[in-house]
Formats: sequence, structure tokens, C-alpha cells
Amino acid sequence: MPTDEYDPEMGRKFIFVTGGVMSGLGKGITAASTGRLLKNAGFDVTAVKIDPYLNVDAGTMNPYEHGEVYVLKDGAEVDLDLGNYERFLGIDMTADHNITTGKTYQHVIQKERAGDYLGKTVQIIPHVTEDIKRRIREAADGTDVCIVEVGGTVGDIESMPFLEALRQFASEEEDGDVLFTHVTLVPYSKNGEQKTKPTQHSVKELRSIGLQPDILVGRADDKLEPETKTKIAQFCDVPDAAVFSNPDVPDIYHVPLMVEEEGLDEYVMERLDIVDEALPKAERDSRWRELVTAERTGSVDIALVGKYALEDAYMSIHEALKHAGIECGVEVNILWVDADEMDDKHEARLKDADGIVVPGGFGSRGTDGKIDAIRYARENDVPFLGLCLGFQMAVVEQARNVLGHEDAHSTELDPDTSYPVIDLLPEQYEIDDMGGTMRLGAHETDISSGSLAEVVYGDTSCTERHRHRYEVNPELIDELESGSLRFSGRAENRMEIVELTDHPFFLGTQFHPEFRSRPDRASPPFIGFLRGVLGELDARELDSEEVTA
Repeated sequence: MPTDEYDPEMGRKFIFVTGGVMSGLGKGITAASTGRLLKNAGFDVTAVKIDPYLNVDAGTMNPYEHGEVYVLKDGAEVDLDLGNYERFLGIDMTADHNITTGKTYQHVIQKERAGDYLGKTVQIIPHVTEDIKRRIREAADGTDVCIVEVGGTVGDIESMPFLEALRQFASEEEDGDVLFTHVTLVPYSKNGEQKTKPTQHSVKELRSIGLQPDILVGRADDKLEPETKTKIAQFCDVPDAAVFSNPDVPDIYHVPLMVEEEGLDEYVMERLDIVDEALPKAERDSRWRELVTAERTGSVDIALVGKYALEDAYMSIHEALKHAGIECGVEVNILWVDADEMDDKHEARLKDADGIVVPGGFGSRGTDGKIDAIRYARENDVPFLGLCLGFQMAVVEQARNVLGHEDAHSTELDPDTSYPVIDLLPEQYEIDDMGGTMRLGAHETDISSGSLAEVVYGDTSCTERHRHRYEVNPELIDELESGSLRFSGRAENRMEIVELTDHPFFLGTQFHPEFRSRPDRASPPFIGFLRGVLGELDARELDSEEVTA
């Protein structure tokens, strides 16, 4: 009987998830939810995200266009969907779990330049498709089920090599080891009728390239009507039982509960012939349901001060606040505050906030507003959490408004500043390329005993993920710490955590703790921040037995 460990006797199973009609339907959440249910049933599950863009990775993409850049433990900069897979499946992924056109083509061209193809004409088929299949198999190695999501929409020219690779892949595997799930939009007509024609055309497009879906998932505002399911099944050549609803829900963490209610997990296990290997229903992991349906005893309003007016640009922060809310038993309402417009009309939003979060980012736009928000938090004893650039701007704010260095800044934002409290990492001096060259991935931080950071982490060290080129100037540490500011986390001579000793809760981290947060393992800085908001943790009382116990 499996216990969420790899079963070599079962053989690897693959679920390929494609999307139709339009992008942004939530096929990644559908895929992640399927994986969560299989994991609950005792299977070792992993995932692969295929991104058909020519970028080698997501590192140089604008968050406003593509959403946040998610960082894995090995430093890979990837699509935000991999963050959802880590959160839903409770696993740590690597660069091998993200396949892009750029990464694949780069590898094939490098092999051609090295003469590895022995003079053959290098083509999409077989060379690119073989590389894609190799990557999928390597990422799936040592797991029971691998879920592969193909980004974009069926019919996109960029996706064609990947879909052709999947067609070949299915023919090479044993019958019953591969399952195709297609997620489509089921819109409503003006009279409220659910329309199946977009799904029909999408499946027709999929079949034209040699792929027949085994499962169809319809995204709609509400559950699919029985007659809608029957019509989809009839025109798309699948059984009625293979058509599932995925309606809108209040929170993405309820999607596994919804598709479980629809019976998607049982159908998947039947089609993959793994029902006998699954845990009995009474013994399946129920922690997910308990967590996401847990009662909340109150609510808090948190101001998120950023420059990208797009929730996806700060997805992991949103989710980490939710996770901390689950841990603390409160609902977290996030108030969007545009850092660009702080002076004009958004400062009032800070006055309504119970706590303030200043996230990371790059470039000078919005930094003055972020500094204003940090000053407001410091002067008004509002709990504050700064992440990456938010940490750096907290140091700048201290240098300017407490120590009196009005010109203090980061050399990233003002190369001519006379007081460079934030400067380029020494190893970055000779680097010209932008992609994959920052300080990336998991690094350990030593935490000072007796500090707020130690209370937050419950330890004198932590390992968190990084993504930055600049750091606190080590030559200015003594002056910066001449008041209430303390660098309570360090990695040798690098400052990693900052806090104020005369403030209820003021914490900044050079790293991104949001990337390791999970619904069942909320990030310590986010839990500590909400405890500060709720009045359960006050850094000014750290000497008391009650707080340090």
C-alpha cells in the first residue's frame, strides 16, 4: 500500500494537460488539483510545465506582462505555475521541471555546433521532439505520476513541436500509461445557455494534430449542466463520464475539493489502472480539506505597496499571506496600494491598513512611494514586512530619515548617490548578461540570538531563496546600526535580515520567504508578521518570558 513514496512496481504514468479556446483558463490549477488528489491517495506525484516561448527561462520577463518570476531552490527562474505546483503538491522542484522552447532549441543548437549529430540535417522532427521527450522522462524519473502542462492554447504555432512530441510520446509508452486532459472554456450566451461550440472546435484542432483527449474539463462560472456534458461528450468522442466541471470557486485551494466532488480523481485512477494501488478512501490524506475549510475567527487588512497593478505579479506574496492567515485563523484582505501614486491618493489606504508589506522589484519606478510607505510604518508603529527591494528600501529610509543622509540610495537606482547604502554584489562587477546571472536560489542565513528574527524562525539559522544583484554596503554597517536598526540575519558579510528594536514588528529580508510558503507550512516571516498585526508579538518585549518562551 503506497505512502506517498515511489512504487517501482507500478511503472510511471503520465497526464498531459492542454488548453483550448483561450489562455488563462486555469489549466495549471486544474493540473495541480489533479496532482493534489493523487498525492492524497498515496502516490508520489511530480509536474512539468512546458512554456512555448523562446526565452530560455522567465528571468528576463516583465512581471506586468507575464506575472511574477518564481525562483526554485536550485536558482532556476521559472513561470509562476511552478509555484502553484510546489504549493499544491508540497514538493521542491528544479530547473528540469520547466521546459521552454528557448531551453530546448539552445541545447539542440549547441549539440549541432559540437558535431554531435554527425553531419545530419538538424530538424524539428526528430531532434527537437526527441529532446522534449527526453526532458519529460528525466523529470518524471523516480515518481509514480508525472503531470505535464503545455502552456498556451492548442493552435498556437509555438506549441506545435511540443504537441507533436506528446503525440510521439504516447505511442512509445504502454497503453494505459498516458492520459490526455483538455481544459476548455464553456461560455454563456445572452440567454444564459452554456455553449459547447468553442470546446468542439478546440477538440477538433487537437485531433487534427493526432491527439484525442481522454478527459475534458469545462471552465465556466457554474457547474456544467448534464445536457452540456452530454453534448460535449457526443461531439468530442469521449464518454459522458469523461466530461468534468471546473466552476469558479472563492479560492483556488478549493479547486481540488470541487474536482474531487466531480469524481475526476477516481476517473483518472481508473483510466491509468492504478485504483488498486491507491489508498482506501477512508485512509487518504485529508489535511488539505481541513486546512482550506478551517474556520477563520476574524480578518485583517494588509496594504501591499507595489508598482505592478496585476495580482499575478505578486502571486506568491498573496498566497503566503493566505497561508499565514490559515495558520493564524484569520482572513487576510489585501489592499492594493500603487507605489507610483502614494503622494496623490493612496496614503489614505495605509491609514486603513493593519499591516504593510513592501515587495521586491527592479527599476526606479515606484521606489519613492515604497520609501514613503516604510517611513509611515516606522513612524506610526504599523507592522511592516519588507521583501528583497522592500528590505533594501527600509535600509535607505533609515539612512535618509533617521541618520540624516538625504541622498542615501541604492546604486542600482541612483549610480551617483553620495551615500550608497545598497551596492552591487562584488561578483556582479564583470557580468554583462541579464538572464540567470543574479544571486539565485537557496542560501543559508545565520540569525542573531535574542532577535525578532530568532523568535520568528524559532531557530538561529534559516535557508531561503534569493533573487538579487545588490546588497547592503558592508562598509556602512556600523553607522547604520548606530540607532535602533539591527541586521539580525547575515550570510558571512552579507546582510540578510533587518529589524528595528523600538518598533512592534518591523522586519525586512533580502531573500524571498514567500517562495517556500505552503498552505500546510506557512512562511515564518509571514506568520510572525500576522502575529504582529494581531498584537500577539511585540519586538519591544523580547526580553519578557512570555514572548521568548
